[in-house]
Amino acid sequence: MSEDFRIDWDRERRTGTAEAVFSAGKSPEQIAAILAAAEGRRLLLTHLTADALRLLPAELKARLDHDPLSQTAVFGPAQAVAPARVCIVAAGTSDLRVAREAARTLAFHGEGAHLVADVGVAGLWRLMAEIEAIRRHAVIIAVAGMEGALFSVLAGLVEAPVIAVPTSVGYGVAEGGRAALASALSACAPGIATVNIDNGFGAACLALRMLRLANPPPCPASA
Repeated sequence: MSEDFRIDWDRERRTGTAEAVFSAGKSPEQIAAILAAAEGRRLLLTHLTADALRLLPAELKARLDHDPLSQTAVFGPAQAVAPARVCIVAAGTSDLRVAREAARTLAFHGEGAHLVADVGVAGLWRLMAEIEAIRRHAVIIAVAGMEGALFSVLAGLVEAPVIAVPTSVGYGVAEGGRAALASALSACAPGIATVNIDNGFGAACLALRMLRLANPPPCPASA
């Protein structure tokens, strides 16, 4: 086992969501060693930039399904994806990196997602035009920067739980996502859970756990 890393291969069996590799801050050599250690098992990598990808050995790059927008990559064979039970609602086009990270994380675990983009509340008609399609899903992930108004508005219109993902999109007092985070945490609409700024991966993992609890596997027979 490398002294640099210890992959938690048992995490998915234990918790329902798989280990993921946070690539930012890791050297190309460390990422390559982690992929080599997979030995045929699937891995999800997050925050893997196109520049970092270019520095990896060619034989490993060929086995990576990399999405430059979300900066995610899947190592290993593709997996079938079930019909979408999760709707990801992105306030603006600038929020799509985080929204796509959530969608790719769900797909890695075999869950489809319906993505609705550019429906921020500055033009409320855009959201209302999609609201019936959004309501058909069991869990909603709302992704917004700036003032984060989408979280409260959306949670007041739907029955499903809303997972708020504040993003670092914004400037002035909204810079860095702090205003959107405060909006999510202080929302008056009930039924909102909030993850950290830009944490599309964490939002997807929470959605997966919600879905698992809604349809739990059968309990093993007692001895």
